[in-house]
Amino acid sequence: MNEAKSKMDTKKVDPKEFEIPETLFVRDIENKVFQGIVLQCISQIEGISLVEGNLIDSLLGRGTLDSSVKGIFIEQDNKNHSVSIKVEINICYGYTIPNKAEEIQTKITEDVTKLTGLHVSCVHVVVKNVISPEQAKRMASALEQAKEHPILTEDNLEEEYSDEF
Repeated sequence: MNEAKSKMDTKKVDPKEFEIPETLFVRDIENKVFQGIVLQCISQIEGISLVEGNLIDSLLGRGTLDSSVKGIFIEQDNKNHSVSIKVEINICYGYTIPNKAEEIQTKITEDVTKLTGLHVSCVHVVVKNVISPEQAKRMASALEQAKEHPILTEDNLEEEYSDEF
């Protein structure tokens, strides 16, 4: 009888008998990441700018103390893995508002989905003002100067911080 009992004790346990809880994967994406993506999208579209010229300040890293970008509002729905975006822009006189709004919505939706894997449930474009071609030229030239003369790049970072004494 002891032999039968010892055979039962040494019997291997089938791993399928255990219930292993499902693994939960969590990823949090800060709102400023979405704002950065939207800023890059906006910078690639001609004839528009963010409200009060924040695009240039944001590209130069001269943001406000709260590190949020004025004119870009993000709402995340973690339950549905989606994001809702509201963008306030100025449009240059002469551009068709519905066409520009559609271009903005398409670009933002594609980039946010591609880069974050989240569904974009809404892109709300609010046109706050019409700017003159002169204002658009000034903003474009300021943007080009910002791109040509970045404050800190990898090249000048290496020059400034080297191991040599």
